Amino acid sequence: MASSVWCCLRCCRDGGTGHIPLKEMPAVQLDTQHMGTDVVIVKNGRRICGTGGCLASAPLHQNKSYFEFKIQSTGKCSQCSKCFAWIISLYLHNSVRLSGIWGIGVATQKVNLNQIPLGRDVHSLVMRNDGALYHNNEEKNRLPANSLPQEGDVVGITYDHVELNVYLNGKNMHCPASGIRGTVYPVVYVDDSAILDCQFSEFYHTPPPGFEKILFEQQIF
Repeated sequence: MASSVWCCLRCCRDGGTGHIPLKEMPAVQLDTQHMGTDVVIVKNGRRICGTGGCLASAPLHQNKSYFEFKIQSTGKCSQCSKCFAWIISLYLHNSVRLSGIWGIGVATQKVNLNQIPLGRDVHSLVMRNDGALYHNNEEKNRLPANSLPQEGDVVGITYDHVELNVYLNGKNMHCPASGIRGTVYPVVYVDDSAILDCQFSEFYHTPPPGFEKILFEQQIF
């Protein structure tokens, strides 16, 4: 009898479907709790500038993940007041360079987000702005010289817990890299006035077959 009453109450609570609605998952974004001390995150956790690295707010639990970064600027950003103020400060101290240093990939939470470029140790696997993919201070692969990402380009990353692959404006660069172990997160770093925007959903380009946006663990199971 008690079990019958509980069943009725549960069905009434969720509209008679017999299933308890799952709590809506938060959006994946850049995680201000896991970033370098001189990093600036703006635009609701989507834009990074300053100096240092930052992890995303969700690990890559699923088998095949895809995410993107758009290279908004390899120089100063006049549209972002926080970034602009930071660059003016550097200029006044005669230390500003507008070459733009950045990198994207995956990393564990043990990575040192103040020490860039990443890829120096076992805790990160990244593609640097010169097209080289680094892990444990070893060059694992490199983009073709005529395919280096430029300002305005979109770099897509796929990761299947074995290989990381790079896509430039939707095109597979065929330069896989591997070696990192453990639970990893998307990671990005910037320096010398580079500014990147993350895209963890509503992508610019369709993910490769079998790959999809990052899911929280509760969504997978």
